Amino acid sequence: METVNQLASKGSFRAVKEPLAFLRVLEWLFAIFAFATCGGYSGGLRLRVDCINKSDSDLSIDIAFAYPFRLYQVNFDAPTCEGKRREKLSLIGDFSSSAEFFVTIAVFAFLYSLAATVVYIFFQNKYRENNRGPLIDFIVTVVFSFMWLVGSSAWAKGLSDVKVATDPDEVLLLMSACKQQSNKCMPVRSPVMSSLNTSVVFGFLNFILWAGNIWFVFKETGWHSSGTRYPQETMEKQSSSYNQGGYNQDSYGPSGGYNQQGGSFGQVGELGQQQSFSPSGPTSFANQI
Repeated sequence: METVNQLASKGSFRAVKEPLAFLRVLEWLFAIFAFATCGGYSGGLRLRVDCINKSDSDLSIDIAFAYPFRLYQVNFDAPTCEGKRREKLSLIGDFSSSAEFFVTIAVFAFLYSLAATVVYIFFQNKYRENNRGPLIDFIVTVVFSFMWLVGSSAWAKGLSDVKVATDPDEVLLLMSACKQQSNKCMPVRSPVMSSLNTSVVFGFLNFILWAGNIWFVFKETGWHSSGTRYPQETMEKQSSSYNQGGYNQDSYGPSGGYNQQGGSFGQVGELGQQQSFSPSGPTSFANQI
């Protein structure tokens, strides 16, 4: 308990209010929802085969499947409507690659978001001590953004294939008894895919969060600070050279002969003639050879 209190006293929980850490917390939560809704799925369907000979009928054929959706391993027995003989069938398809890839990305994103949030809160000074921490954080954020986009797209395609493979009408076509018009085959219950649809939505929401967080992580790197520092130095150099150029509002240099405070105008001719005027008119005229 004392260790927890010491960590709490050292931690800067104000960092959670900043966009960088706040988005990490959202990424952590959304990653949980993503792999929980996909990895924890289990569903099933129920079919009914009504044979001409009622004793051969089976009015409740239950087929259960779950993550990681290796449907070819899902076996079930169905009547043939030819006596007591039954046939052993299995679903078609293997969609484990896209599902496991999606869940793997979600788990690693969950772990990294948790670790990054802890660093932001308790080790913020060491994180910003040099450019290595923000640079690694930036690269990892870009990689996870790309992986979320690829994984969510692949899983969306895999989910559509799972829906087709587990469609009761498609499964009924696998039964030999249903190919005879004298027998009646119909679905009783279809699988519920709402949680799997939710997992795809959370996948793309994670992509949006990680892609949006790229900018806030980039601001912590030396690339952004150096890019904003150089224009300021250029402006400082321009202002210093402008001040050293000898421009003064009260006088326009000695050669121009203009002086706002003195109220006089002086002109130097090509033959060395100097004329001076006052605001009331010419006061003197001198020729020098």
